[in-house]
Amino acid sequence: MTADLLRVLGLWRGRTGWLLAGVGITMLSALIGAALLALAGQAVAAVLGGAAVAGTVAFLLLRPLIGLRPAARWAERMVTHAATFRALADTRVWFFRRLAERLPAGIGLRRSGDLLGRMVADVEALDGLYLKVIIPVAAALAMVAVVAALLLGAPLLAAAVALPLAVALALPLLLAPGAARAATEAAEAQGRLRAAAVDPLLGIEDTLAANGEAAAGAALAREATSLGQAQRRLAGRAALAGAAGTLLTQAALLGALAWGLAAGSAGVALAVLALFLALATAESIGILPRAGTALAAAAAGARRLFEAADAPAPLTEPARPAALPTGHALRIEGLDFRWAPDRPAVFAGLELEIAEGSHLALLGPSGIGKSSLAALLLKLAAPQAGRITLGGVDIATLAAADVRRRIACLTQDARLFDDSIAANLRIAAPLAPEAALWRALDRAGIGTLVRALPEGLETRCGEGGARFSGGQARRLALARVLLSAAPVLILDEPTAGLDAETERAFLETLEAVTTGRTVILITHRLTGVERPGRILLLAGGWARQAAG
Repeated sequence: MTADLLRVLGLWRGRTGWLLAGVGITMLSALIGAALLALAGQAVAAVLGGAAVAGTVAFLLLRPLIGLRPAARWAERMVTHAATFRALADTRVWFFRRLAERLPAGIGLRRSGDLLGRMVADVEALDGLYLKVIIPVAAALAMVAVVAALLLGAPLLAAAVALPLAVALALPLLLAPGAARAATEAAEAQGRLRAAAVDPLLGIEDTLAANGEAAAGAALAREATSLGQAQRRLAGRAALAGAAGTLLTQAALLGALAWGLAAGSAGVALAVLALFLALATAESIGILPRAGTALAAAAAGARRLFEAADAPAPLTEPARPAALPTGHALRIEGLDFRWAPDRPAVFAGLELEIAEGSHLALLGPSGIGKSSLAALLLKLAAPQAGRITLGGVDIATLAAADVRRRIACLTQDARLFDDSIAANLRIAAPLAPEAALWRALDRAGIGTLVRALPEGLETRCGEGGARFSGGQARRLALARVLLSAAPVLILDEPTAGLDAETERAFLETLEAVTTGRTVILITHRLTGVERPGRILLLAGGWARQAAG
């Protein structure tokens, strides 16, 4: 648990200034609160003791603090929450990048709902590490230091008030291990619940077509019940911790009162001061025991994040990437590849050469390795033997981002995101001007349709491109690929799911707009519209020329 939490703090080192500012303002706010009640205690004690002048002075000193206290609390909330939001945003970006490195070929065996839960709920749980642990502990430390300093002249009184407060400071670390199991169960149950909710919705058409909504609803109900039980166990521990905090603050008050009664009239002033100081610490100290459950929840969230983020990456980037070559001819030499050690070989000794500017069609039945070859060329996977060269340079020595600047791909399930058309296109070229977007749309044969839309380029595509038909969505995806300056285009089953007429029109567009680029058309059949320079048939991990 400790190692995971320290690693989280390491991820936040870029926000050290904000985090320390939050701690500093929190301690200042706590000190102002202590000073406010300490002066109030002195004023009351002075009045009770007949020292009117001293009481008047104390009341006068209270006036500026009464205004400073709410201002300090406001600043504390603003700075600590700003620090937390920035730190969590950095964590999400880090986690996304780690996933992108480890899931280049897709989510695969991981459930999308569970990954969403880790990205959202588990990252959010980390806010407890700062807001519910570090910040309250900082405030409590300031308060205990003030109590010890102001009551230094009466050691027994200082012990009676400060000792329960010191115990409260230690409770988070004492209670966290016991809450860790409940927090882990709650985090895992929340991940299962999100998966049970998201996965059937992603395939809602199949769910409904198979009359699977009842089963999906039952699974969701089971996971909701499981989550509720885990959260109740965690809440029970938090309630017990809260009760312990209340008892400790009450013990400090009773200690001050008992000392005052024992000291008699000579100790009235110090006893009243101690009572007011105990009241001042009640807010900070009272929530400290609950910090133990927050610490456990943050540790559970961190563990789930690192579990996914630390999965082995399918390929390793070179420490010092080679410079991109000037050419872009592709050559595959003696390539052996399988997706996992326990899965059958996809390629065994594959040899293939693709000259610059050539058009090649790769044919073969489903599952023969056509899409695997695309993944290897895009450096989304690495071969176990052999090599692939781009312009004569082994792509293993090139940065993946550089390879993908030279090689672009239109996949069979190219996705449009629930954003504007312009935003979807600019995924390929973030700085592309509007004129370039229109050129790409016109070349893909869909510019006229987009111009006719009321919002034009700002039209939202809907989840998965639901705003458009299959053929229209495919043309928008083609426009995105054409916006890239990559000289090599991989077209992986580009007409999958289209009817015959739409398929023919789309392929005619492809033929017209890919002139001058190297094109690798991956398909299980040819329709006659394509005019590749070479046709290769993939079979048994080998490529055999079918036509020239």
